[in-house]
Amino acid sequence: MALRRAARVILVGAPGVGKGTQSERLLQRFPQLSSISSGDLLRYNVKQRTPLGIKVESVMKSGGLVSDDIILRLIRNELSQRGWLNSTHPAGNVLTLASSALRAEGAQPFHDDAEVAAFLSSPAQARGFIQSQLSDDPAHSFLLDGFPRTAIQAKRLDEIIPINLVVSLKTPVDVILERISGRWVHEPSGRVYNTTFNAPKVPGVDDITGEPLVRRADDDEKVYLARYKKFQETAEPLLEHYARQGVLWEVEGMSSDEITPKLIREFERRFVE
Repeated sequence: MALRRAARVILVGAPGVGKGTQSERLLQRFPQLSSISSGDLLRYNVKQRTPLGIKVESVMKSGGLVSDDIILRLIRNELSQRGWLNSTHPAGNVLTLASSALRAEGAQPFHDDAEVAAFLSSPAQARGFIQSQLSDDPAHSFLLDGFPRTAIQAKRLDEIIPINLVVSLKTPVDVILERISGRWVHEPSGRVYNTTFNAPKVPGVDDITGEPLVRRADDDEKVYLARYKKFQETAEPLLEHYARQGVLWEVEGMSSDEITPKLIREFERRFVE
């Protein structure tokens, strides 16, 4: 189905609520949508052994958080290199971190730690976080994954990207706990099974390879509840921020299959009709 207006969308929901499932279904339903993942951009830099990638590799391996400035720069440059973001700053003056931008003509990647440090200490205007205009072409629509996670990050993101829909996905926590308690994973491929739905043909065994399935450490109930509490603490002010901007929409369901039709209808109402 073709979009008539550019969609710039963020999905927000507790761990296990099904953000990945809803993202996949939106991407399948609306081919003009793209997925932009801050995590993928960071991993690309690490894989390519760029100066930035080398610098943040140890942070990522330890499970730490990369600074907001670097994430914002990655997102901004990805949009710029796709031709979706027009900036008043000359391309030759922009230090580029995004994966696709590292090969772009005229782009200047970081060459050493000194340039990284200079970028991080420069004011927002000099880093190019303002004075930019986002394209309204429906083909330039995207789902932004992995960022922002806090209200502070959202305010920084506002400087470069006017998000026009934030979807708050809600499922009762007891339902999520029941769902993850039956989840089993084939680690090499990432295939996920569930004993209550989509069960493997043979219990504990991957359907394709015959290799054993495992439980994720973070699927433990105590671990999950700790993650859920942390999510609530950060999500509430984040959602309040977008509610004040008039772009927040909430949808609740007991399963992904219940939520998807509601989400599709709202998406069509905002960007198709």
